[in-house]
Amino acid sequence: MKIAVVVRQVLDLIEPLEVADSGTGLNFDGAALIVNESDDHALEQALLLKEAGGGCVVAVALGFGDVDNTLYAAAAKGADQVVKIPFDGDAPPAPQAAAAIYAEAIKPLQADLVLAGVQAHDELEGAMAPLLASSLGLPYVGVIRGVKAAPEPGSVLACKEFPGAVMSRLKVKLPAVLGILGAEQPPRYVPVSRIRAAAKSTQFEEPAIAVPSGPSLVAVERLYAPAAGQRAEMLAGSEQEIAARIAEILAEKGLLK
Repeated sequence: MKIAVVVRQVLDLIEPLEVADSGTGLNFDGAALIVNESDDHALEQALLLKEAGGGCVVAVALGFGDVDNTLYAAAAKGADQVVKIPFDGDAPPAPQAAAAIYAEAIKPLQADLVLAGVQAHDELEGAMAPLLASSLGLPYVGVIRGVKAAPEPGSVLACKEFPGAVMSRLKVKLPAVLGILGAEQPPRYVPVSRIRAAAKSTQFEEPAIAVPSGPSLVAVERLYAPAAGQRAEMLAGSEQEIAARIAEILAEKGLLK
């Protein structure tokens, strides 16, 4: 089985975010980027399928941000092939354009199964994965927690999560695209020494793919930081003074009679 995995870079939400001068997007200059969490799970699921039944895992990423180290880490974990799509934009493409770009890179691979994270925190409603399936002309099943090879060749068993933590096991005929929410186990850790070794031996395939033009499905008119509300009052003093002030506040709010 040949499995293609989409690996995206997203902003690290632990770091402060800045609005770009345009006022309609974020400033990516100097921003910290990390691998998208659900894509990391998609890669782990692909590696588990390979280890269980053999096959080939291909990591596919857009050449944006510090993606090289992410791809070296994917190779160190066990990816057999790495595809880095050249991209020189100042910000990642919108989901519609990104899906078209990934589809053009994945089509020549003739993958039996395509895995992508079901959601990224820089997109709305997890649109990229189903758009990718549409661009590839393949069926799509999303919100998947675990995939196993089915007894019948040419299909897999996918565990889909529904609201209320209800799980359903579906038999999906291949080829198909699955939106991964979580792998059967947490993404594996690889030491820095193995990533450095992979950096010396891994060769990126860099297909020339044109970025599609056209309007995005969603147009952002304004992006801004929320206005700061009323600040909290920090209480200082002795225990008796703080207790007295708390009683005053509760009385002011009408909570004490």
